Amino acid sequence: MPAVDRRAPQGAHVSLVGLRKAFGATPAVDDLTLHVPRGSFTTLLGPSGCGKTTALRLVGGFLEPDAGRVLIGGVDQVGRPPNLRGVGMVFQDYALFPHLSVRANLEYGLRMQRVERALRAERVARAVALLGLAGLEGRYPHELSGGQQQRVALGRVLVLEPEVLLMDEPFSSLDAQLRLRLRAELKALQRELGVTTIYVTHDQEEALSLSDQVVVMDRGRVQQVDSPEGVYLRPANRFVAEFVGQANLLPVQVTATGSAAPAGGLTLTALGRPLSARLPDERRPEPGARGLAMVRPEHVVLLTDDVPPPAGGWRAAATVRARSFHGGFERYWVELPGVTEPWLVDVPLGPSLGGTTPASGRPAPGASVSIALPAFAASWLW
Repeated sequence: MPAVDRRAPQGAHVSLVGLRKAFGATPAVDDLTLHVPRGSFTTLLGPSGCGKTTALRLVGGFLEPDAGRVLIGGVDQVGRPPNLRGVGMVFQDYALFPHLSVRANLEYGLRMQRVERALRAERVARAVALLGLAGLEGRYPHELSGGQQQRVALGRVLVLEPEVLLMDEPFSSLDAQLRLRLRAELKALQRELGVTTIYVTHDQEEALSLSDQVVVMDRGRVQQVDSPEGVYLRPANRFVAEFVGQANLLPVQVTATGSAAPAGGLTLTALGRPLSARLPDERRPEPGARGLAMVRPEHVVLLTDDVPPPAGGWRAAATVRARSFHGGFERYWVELPGVTEPWLVDVPLGPSLGGTTPASGRPAPGASVSIALPAFAASWLW
C-alpha cells in the first residue's frame, strides 16, 4: 500500500491519526489514519470484526484509543466526553425511550442541554417536517414502523445540530425495499444539511450508493480510501476487489508500463494475449512482473451473433457451466482454460437476449462461447 500521509490536510473536518485500540491481545484498530472532508459523507466499509464500529466509537468518545489522535475541527478530542465533542450518534438499535412519545424522544437531548422551550419547539418542528414525521408526534415507539423509528432516532440527533453525524449500521434490521428508500432519503438530507457524516456498514451497495468517500477496512487496518468509483473500478488489492463486488481474477504479466503503455496504464499479457489495464494508484509494477488483474462481471462481453467484439479488446474461449436469471440481467458462470476459478459474466437482458428471445436461444450450460474485454476493463491488483 502507498505511504499514509499523517498530516491533517486543509479542508479535513475529522482526522484520525495513528489510532490504535486493542481489546486484550486482539487489535481492533491498528494504526488507523484517515481524513474526512468537511460536509462529506464518508463510509467505513468492511466485514464483521474489521474495526469499523470501534473506529466510529473512538471518534464519538465512547471509547478512548490506546494511542493516536482524534481531531475534530483541528482540536484533539482524546480525553473529552462525547457531549463535548460536537458529535451526534445514531445507533444500530435506535435506542429510543419506549415510555416517551415521538415528540418527547426528539426533545430529550435538548432538555438535557437545558435548551429553552421556544427553541426546543422550533428545532423539533423543523425535524418533524424534515423527516416526514408530521402526525406521529404523539405516538410511542411500539406504534411506529421500523422506518419511522429510524427517522425518530435520526431526528433526535439532528435537533442537537451536531458538527459531525455518526451512524452505526442504522438500516441493517430493515427489509430491503425500506433500506433502499431510507438510503435515498438520507443522502438527500445529508446534502441539504451539509453535515459531515461518518457511516458504518458491511453492505457494499449501501456504501457505494451513499458515499463521497469509502474507507475499506480489514482486520483493523485501512485497505483503501477512495471514491465509490475508485474502490469498485480500481481496487487497491485482492481483498478490496473481492469484498466490494464480484471479481473475476486473471493471471497476468506486465509487458509495458508508464509512457510505453496506452493512456498511462499497463499493457499486460493474459493467456498469451495483450490486455490493456488500469492502475489503482500512482505506483507502477516493473515490466516482467507477474500478478493478477481484476474484471467486474458486467464489463465482460459475451460474444454472440448480435454482439461483435469490442475494438482493441482482449478475447478468450470459454465454456458455460451455469446460467441464472437476475431480473435485469442474466449471469453466466464460465470456465477459461488456464484460469483456476470460474468467471462471472453479467449480460443485460435487452432485445437480443430477453423479451422475445426464448431462453433456449441463449448459451446453455456446456456451450462453447467466446468472451471479450474492452480496453481498460481490467485493473491491476497489488
